[in-house]
Amino acid sequence: MKYSSLRLPWEKVEKGQGFFIPCLDTEAMKEWGLKKAFSLRILDAHASAGILDGKLGVMFYRRPVSAS
Repeated sequence: MKYSSLRLPWEKVEKGQGFFIPCLDTEAMKEWGLKKAFSLRILDAHASAGILDGKLGVMFYRRPVSAS
């Protein structure tokens, strides 16, 4: 898959929110998605592989603001 043609909505995701990308190669998608977030200076981005609605993929999310 050409990851360069895939547009991830990092600019629209607020802290505490996320989005799911269905894919087969979860490790490659995690790496590419987190690199994309880092290039946009989103340093609180995280990713985890899993199944959502019967589809294998990666859940990208931003950590919420800690209440300390």
